[in-house]
Amino acid sequence: MSFFGFGQSVEVEILLNDAESRKRAEHKTEDGKKEKYFLFYDGETVSGKVSLALKNPNKRLEHQGIKIEFIGQIELYYDRGNHHEFVSLVKDLARPGEITQSQAFDFEFTHVEKPYESYTGQNVKLRYFLRATISRRLNDVVKEMDIVVHTLSTYPELNSSIKMEVGIEDCLHIEFEYNKSKYHLKDVIVGKIYFLLVRIKIKHMEIDIIKRETTGTGPNVYHENDTIAKYEIMDGAPVRGESIPIRLFLAGYELTPTMRDINKKFSVRYYLNLVLIDEEERRYFKQQEVVLWRKGDIVRKSMSHQAAIASQRFEGTTSLGEVRTPSQLSDNCRQ
Repeated sequence: MSFFGFGQSVEVEILLNDAESRKRAEHKTEDGKKEKYFLFYDGETVSGKVSLALKNPNKRLEHQGIKIEFIGQIELYYDRGNHHEFVSLVKDLARPGEITQSQAFDFEFTHVEKPYESYTGQNVKLRYFLRATISRRLNDVVKEMDIVVHTLSTYPELNSSIKMEVGIEDCLHIEFEYNKSKYHLKDVIVGKIYFLLVRIKIKHMEIDIIKRETTGTGPNVYHENDTIAKYEIMDGAPVRGESIPIRLFLAGYELTPTMRDINKKFSVRYYLNLVLIDEEERRYFKQQEVVLWRKGDIVRKSMSHQAAIASQRFEGTTSLGEVRTPSQLSDNCRQ
């Protein structure tokens, strides 16, 4: 970018100390594309260098100070420009003065708290990034570098199965069971559906994984439902006493951990939606919330403190209450 006929006279680059060894993770950008970013966890130190390279070695660069920031922020798309920062750390790298040659400045943010997972959704974005700023009188020189944060959890101590009986009086009575109520992102949902009474001509049955994103508060609450997967479990009419197994692998789908009331700005919840369609194309369905969580691929010693924090946060924020009482699939039953 240039102003008044002259362009930026210095190139700024942010380099991480462990860039060669640090794992990268794919993350969806706002335009739907996937890019790879350096992966961090809660409690890890972020350190590196800010490199300044003068484009013209014979010219000096006057500045009002140089700093680096580590920022975690939430941006609601309906309120663009108003960023909600939940982490904001600053390191001054240089006092006001002149830069006469290319040089680098070391920085370190020790044991940085990163309480939430990076997320890009339909109406909200949660991002972490480093921002280097050279303050100048006319226009600052700014360079940003995004990173991705994953929140890890340990196996939940309480993980009861989901078992419910639902139906329409004198028309349909089924019992369904899922083996757990909390699943990690690479888990397998195992269950069964048992038909106790069938007086409706059902031709098709499927299970959908639905992601529900809720943003805002009060009058400015927005809900976005996204069907992540459709899994056909039956094609044809069931009979009384028939039992249908369910085996749904989660690893193949784009899922995130369950997020509840993140910084009082948004939530992401997941539901298993059991859908039955009869020969007259009437749809009957029953939703059940499940909790998703991220399991670490490799347990490292350096992760033990972070994993403990994440585990406590998981147990404190994502526990399901008692299984809901049975309710009807539909109030309309026409023979």
